Amino acid sequence: MTETPFERAMALIDAANREDPNQETADGRSWPKELLYSQRMSDMLERFDPQADEAMKLAVRAQHIQRWKSPRDAYPAGRKGYHQWRTGLYSFHADTVAALLQQAGYDADFIERVHQAVAKRSLRTSPDTQLVEDVAGLVFLEHYMQGFYDRHPEYDEAKWIDIIRKTWRKMSEKAHAFALSGAVALPEALVPVIRKAVSGDAKQTPRGAHTGARQHQG
Repeated sequence: MTETPFERAMALIDAANREDPNQETADGRSWPKELLYSQRMSDMLERFDPQADEAMKLAVRAQHIQRWKSPRDAYPAGRKGYHQWRTGLYSFHADTVAALLQQAGYDADFIERVHQAVAKRSLRTSPDTQLVEDVAGLVFLEHYMQGFYDRHPEYDEAKWIDIIRKTWRKMSEKAHAFALSGAVALPEALVPVIRKAVSGDAKQTPRGAHTGARQHQG
């Protein structure tokens, strides 16, 4: 059977992320870190917006593509350096996936749409960019917030509330409702802090730490 452009693009993205020298353990096995992240993003998209089209499936899959190639320590320390790094990352990810989509056979308009979403252009006014941001926020809450919490015992509750609110503000109301509905496996120890953090921004509060449909995509 002839491989479709979508199948070629997904394979190219996965091959690129499989090169990650950093490893993460999930479901009893070791994964290239960004390959695991990309699959978690795709899994969350399927749960959050199962009607998403090919462009968004590829944008979500590639949002961290080869992130290890642009390390934080390549930029100056401090807030200014951090923002330079983040801005550089968006362009790096977008340009990397654009080249792969061209290789897969997509046309210029399709590639530009994915490029714009991965580059995080026009958040709040672009539904595509907002969808990528929503999925990233949901994946952080389910898979990465607990680990981040464990690595920073020096942060007090006020700091955590600030971190959660910054993530929350980037997400749409649809993503807020999804996160609080029980569809996302919120880290049990952090549910009270999450509840406090979002209480000023949402009418709902988390019902508790739920087991998501698939906490670890294998």
